Amino acid sequence: MMNRWNILARSIRSFSSSRPQFSFVGVSPVRLVEGVQVSTEQIPPEFCKSFVKGKQRFMLDQNIVVKGPKGQLKTLVPSFVKVEQNEDLITVSVDDPTDKVQRSMWGTSRAIIHNNVIGTSEGHLAIVKFVGVGYRALLEEENGTQIVGLKVGYPYTPKYKVPSALKASLPSPARLLIEGIDKQQVKLFAARIREFKKPEPYKGKGLYVDDETIRLKQKKIK
Repeated sequence: MMNRWNILARSIRSFSSSRPQFSFVGVSPVRLVEGVQVSTEQIPPEFCKSFVKGKQRFMLDQNIVVKGPKGQLKTLVPSFVKVEQNEDLITVSVDDPTDKVQRSMWGTSRAIIHNNVIGTSEGHLAIVKFVGVGYRALLEEENGTQIVGLKVGYPYTPKYKVPSALKASLPSPARLLIEGIDKQQVKLFAARIREFKKPEPYKGKGLYVDDETIRLKQKKIK
């Protein structure tokens, strides 16, 4: 499963070749809510992961730790990412905002912290909607593990184990709710389920996540 570092690395590859600019996302402070704490912890060099960009190697030598009523999340970042707290505001910065690598990770790091503050205080949610005659979800439990089954027009029922950090529920047979503190895990599991029966473009049958919509096509008449 893709982890947070995959997102950080992907953001590095997507920087623009235009003149350096500050990250408008990165400069926006993150507001803490009651009961949530943000801190950093250093990682011993022998346990650090690293990545190479161009001719430079960057060490992921610190964790940004977010603790809240619903749990704790950690994110690996390089030492050039700085996190400061002023009362209920968290400010993220980097050593050199004009450096492409640092700038590309600035906004991403801030976005992850923001998501983790929400996740550890309120949680994140994804809704998988089943569209089609007879389409529905099944939910059962085996040895303490939730299992989601899909009834989507096949003679068999594909099943998916719900990760231990997530919780699934069925407010109705055609609505599957996935909840958890880690936004990435929540959305990835919803996307994995959707992958089995993507919305088809002619009748619109399939699995939809959150507010997803599609443009229907007209069948060609010969």
